[in-house]
Parts: sequence; C-alpha cells; structure tokens
Amino acid sequence: MPRPTRLTRTRLLDGVEALSGADPDLATVVARFGPPPLWARRPGFATLVQIVLEQQVSLASGRATFARLRTACGEVTPERFASLTEPKIRSAGVTRQKASYCLGIARHIVDGTLDLSRLGRTGDLEARQRLVEIRGVGPWTADIYLLMALGRPDIWPDGDLALATAAQQVKRLRRRPDTDRLRRLATRWAPWRAVAARILWHHYLSTRGNRHA
Repeated sequence: MPRPTRLTRTRLLDGVEALSGADPDLATVVARFGPPPLWARRPGFATLVQIVLEQQVSLASGRATFARLRTACGEVTPERFASLTEPKIRSAGVTRQKASYCLGIARHIVDGTLDLSRLGRTGDLEARQRLVEIRGVGPWTADIYLLMALGRPDIWPDGDLALATAAQQVKRLRRRPDTDRLRRLATRWAPWRAVAARILWHHYLSTRGNRHA
C-alpha cells in the first residue's frame, strides 16, 4: 500500500479503500456502516487538556468535564491555566490528579519546555516521545493527540478499550485481545493504522448507538 501523508477527508477515504482491499473484515465494517468520520480535532493546548480529561473515563464524561472547565475557568489557554490554582480547576469537577496534570502542561508550554506547534513539524516517534515526557501525558494520550489533532495516518493508540472490543468482534476472536496482541494485529494495517483505528471505532459506536470525538 502507498505511504500516506497527513490525513484529510480525501486521504482518509484513500486509506479506507486500501484497507478494504487488504482486509476483508475491515471491508465488511465499511460495507455495513460506511466510511468512518475523520474525527479531527484542533491542535493545541485545549485539545490536549480535553484528551487528559478523557483518560480512563467515557468520552461523554470527558466532554462534560471539559465543558464545565471552560465555564468555571474561562478560555482554555496555557497562559490562562498557568495563572490558576489547582482548587480553581478542581471546582469544575476535575480530579486532583488531572488538575495537577493540566496545570503542569500549561506551565511547560508557558516556560517553553513544550512547544505544541513544533510537534506538527516533527516525525511520529519524536512527537510522541516529546509528549510522553510531560507528566500526565501517557502513551494513549500522546497517540490520540497525534492521531486526531495532528492527523498522523499511521498511529495506533495502545490501550484503547473500545478498539480492543471492536477488534475482538470484527476479527471474531475468542477473547478480547490484550495490548500486545492488538499491536501485532495492527501491524498488518500499516501505513494506515490510524485509519484502521477509525474503522474499528466506527464499528464500536455504530453497534452501540454512541458518538465518538
């Protein structure tokens, strides 16, 4: 399959076509539900904060907390957040741990330790490594940021429970695959792993009547 560049709607459809030709199980999902949405997010601090808030909770819960945070604290910018106290952030229903993470990220950006705009010009491995160096930004958070905010076409988010559940169903596995098995399975979808993830999320949400991203 050809190596893609940053995902746009057109390139997403190119990836869907390539994967459908290479994997009959993914082709079945696409035939049943259509191509997945692009689910793009705007790069920047606010999106990274929202992804942190979505860690280990439902997306609906993460979105609701982010909405309360904007209401309680105003514009979600690193400069604004760096001036806030942890109790102020927690007043929006953010846990102590996640409030600490968000404050830390804001301060790293303000002092120049983290340059989110530069990540868009770096390779996948370097961008991911730069993110996971920041307290509170684990591999899943970094991968989701690269996949959705930076539009990287070949990112696979380890540890995503919805992907594991969807893969078990789509691939008709006896049990839900663990992270290592799912990562090995995903290697077959390179260089379009981020598109494969969207197809599996599309299956997961279409069979549950939920919404994603």
